[in-house]
Amino acid sequence: MTRRLGGVAVVDGVDLDLAPGQVTALVGPNGAGKSVLLDCLSGVARPDGGRILLGARDVTRAPCHRRARLGLARTFQQVAVFPGLTVAQNVLVGAEHHGATGAVGRTRVTGVLRLLGLAELAARPVAGLPLGVLRLVELGRALAGGPRVLLVDEVSVGLDAAQVAWVAQVLAMTAEEGAAVLLVEHDLALVARLAHRAYVLDTGRVVTTGTIAEVLADERVRRLW
Repeated sequence: MTRRLGGVAVVDGVDLDLAPGQVTALVGPNGAGKSVLLDCLSGVARPDGGRILLGARDVTRAPCHRRARLGLARTFQQVAVFPGLTVAQNVLVGAEHHGATGAVGRTRVTGVLRLLGLAELAARPVAGLPLGVLRLVELGRALAGGPRVLLVDEVSVGLDAAQVAWVAQVLAMTAEEGAAVLLVEHDLALVARLAHRAYVLDTGRVVTTGTIAEVLADERVRRLW
């Protein structure tokens, strides 16, 4: 896949495979093209070349809401919530966006709020809540639809150590239940704990890929940090 901005290839011939039941990490320095790649995968941006397959279905030109109904969900590097809605309502948007409406949607929301420790904040408007809580709300919104593919962008930013540990367990459990999880993350300790495989991106290109042990031992990767 290729994506150009202002004539520059910020995603330059990236070939990525996300396996169901696994956490795949995408790491690299700031400006490597990681979030742009997620924008293309989720439908926020359209690639200039290449194809995006969800299972056997070509979704390269499918809009965001179509990909969501097919089971793709994401979080954003810059946290994106609906400030005029409550915590529970934000999570419900995710359930409904993925086709879980009515009693099914409400049941999923209740389960996700409990899972992420947000039940006591369910009726609180999200405006004014700490960044760490907003990260959890956004993750809850993504999880509420029961995604087949989950794209997670810098989820650890704003979380304390206990929250990071809990989110790690939630993401591991999500993969164990069969989802393909793509984790974009600067916290290499979190990556090493969670991911089965990793791709390292620099200036829009994959410089190496392999198991976590192989990637972290690669001298090219060490020079990026």
